[in-house]
Amino acid sequence: MGKRDDAIRSVTGLRRAARAAGSVESLITKVTKPLASKGFPYRKPNVPRGVVVPREPSKLGADFETAWARKYPARMSRALLTQGPMRWLTRAVAAPTVKGADRLEDLRVLDTPPPLIFTPNHHSHLDTPLSIYAIPEPWRHKLVVAAAADYFFTSRGKGSAAALVLNALPIDREATGRKSADQIRDLMADGWSLLIYPEGGRSPDGWGQDFKGGAAYLSARTGAAVVPMFIDGTGPIYGKGMKRPRPGRTTVVFGSPLRAEPDENTRRFNARIESAVTLLGDETLTDYWTARRNAAAGNSPRLTGPEYSSWRRDWSLSERRQLGDAGLRRRQKRRWPDIG
Repeated sequence: MGKRDDAIRSVTGLRRAARAAGSVESLITKVTKPLASKGFPYRKPNVPRGVVVPREPSKLGADFETAWARKYPARMSRALLTQGPMRWLTRAVAAPTVKGADRLEDLRVLDTPPPLIFTPNHHSHLDTPLSIYAIPEPWRHKLVVAAAADYFFTSRGKGSAAALVLNALPIDREATGRKSADQIRDLMADGWSLLIYPEGGRSPDGWGQDFKGGAAYLSARTGAAVVPMFIDGTGPIYGKGMKRPRPGRTTVVFGSPLRAEPDENTRRFNARIESAVTLLGDETLTDYWTARRNAAAGNSPRLTGPEYSSWRRDWSLSERRQLGDAGLRRRQKRRWPDIG
């Protein structure tokens, strides 16, 4: 009898739920029935048969609107974030050392310093706040960050956060489209500088990647000089695939501004930018003179690493990371016993 009673109660409960759902449906019908005769705009307009309604244009990805992030209220909010919590957090996690900023002094002292294109290597999400920390004024307070449209602008929340906090601008990482190039040209004509990663994305294995021609192309379109940058130490702190950051030391080195020669096309200028960043990478491991001597002899260590098998690349990477200022680790202080 117990099982039969349970079955009866279950059927009764389902009937009551069905009656309740029917009552709710009837109530909704009574409320919305007067509006049915009203038509548009209280309900969607009817579409004649045979008419194809075009899809609404996408507002995500490369079409994400970020102009609001360069308005005065957003700029003030971003200044409070970047000069406050972000700066303190970057200093605590990365302990940055900045070198070569004096190479921009000739441009900084001008009455109207020109906008520049900064081109660092890219190993970590930490690279962007670290670059904002290191780039000197007056370029820091008017800096646009070229961000991957297919990563940072796939949703309204994520894209809005990137635009507000980093002043990020969506671009196609595979090829700089005409729309993005025109937008960047207009921004730089208004005095904004650009931070762009020529590698197109973070390093997958700790070594660098071949440079794409976006920075060289934008330099030709805008007439702005390219400032090579090298960031050392962010990979071990918060590299691709890491769940949480591990505090360490980093070094940011600026190179001298570069401009394309009159007879130099985008491909050759891009190769020269990559060579300049490679030289700065050698400078972080050795010193100014040794890096230039290696470059003159064609012996600069490649950003992309040795052409070995995976385990030998990992071995070489671990040895590289122990060199330079970023490779120094804070040693534990020894406490000697008091023997009187």
